[in-house]
Amino acid sequence: MRPGRGRTAPASRSRIILYEHLSAGAAAGDAGLLEAGRAMRDAVAADLRQIGTVELTVAGIDVHARPGETAPAFVAREAAAHDAVWVIAPETGGVLADLQRGVAEVGASSCRWIGCDAAAIRLASSKRATLLHLAAAGIPTPLDFGSAADVVRWVVKPDDGAGAVATRVHASRESALAAADYRAQAGSVCAVEPWVEGEALSLSLLCAATGARLLSVNRQRIEIGGDGVVSFAGVDLDVMNPDDPRQLRLTRLVDLIALGIPGLRGFVGVDLVWQARSGPVVIEINPRVTSAYVGLSAALGRNLAAEIVAASFAPDGSC
Repeated sequence: MRPGRGRTAPASRSRIILYEHLSAGAAAGDAGLLEAGRAMRDAVAADLRQIGTVELTVAGIDVHARPGETAPAFVAREAAAHDAVWVIAPETGGVLADLQRGVAEVGASSCRWIGCDAAAIRLASSKRATLLHLAAAGIPTPLDFGSAADVVRWVVKPDDGAGAVATRVHASRESALAAADYRAQAGSVCAVEPWVEGEALSLSLLCAATGARLLSVNRQRIEIGGDGVVSFAGVDLDVMNPDDPRQLRLTRLVDLIALGIPGLRGFVGVDLVWQARSGPVVIEINPRVTSAYVGLSAALGRNLAAEIVAASFAPDGSC
């Protein structure tokens, strides 16, 4: 399935506001997350500035929230003054969902919001719900390995977390469940899953109403400390050759994901593990720009933001 080729951005200038949650000053975060947020924002902004019909506003640089103004209120206010809104924000704590809802309340949300719809964001905001949904659609997930005899390690992570934040690998299922219970007592809802051994990859997708296109297969550099703490050390872009026999299975997987979650739009990331026996095992869906966007336009020799904006508009300038 492929995004429709006949959809292009309006001929007149389009006012787009780009909002990245941490760099816009809406929330405090650690230095690493802030740096990653800025890198994603700057990569998207650089691509948007190359589009002759786009007038770009960057939150945190060109416009700022008013004192005491919440992030959803700020984004909704700016949405009313722009033709479209592109948001980069984590699902954690419902942040991305709240921002989408705020823009939707402005009106004409299908035109203003560049990204996944409310249902897709809501589903992807829960790791457990996502895996159950994908498994029901016949897509391999870690849930398939729950009773596998060779599974030793288990992972505990926030059910709505982003990246590897607060993620830890345990030596047994019992240890993982105990850790999850401890976190639950502190008010944190966690997902407990078998740790799938294999090559950590991510897929970068361009999604539209007509389907999804696999842009690149990336390698994730995942590190596990002596205490089991998982950290994300970066991503290597576009690592799989077009003639790699795994490409066909991954393309089919992308089609299944697009069919199973029809509200995916714009840039979407899929984290997976290529398991020796089972092939691709989907870990989670990221309904937004991920770190893999940074440098990807240059690596592929195309302006991804231009393609995403074009896929968001009908030929007559409507949505």
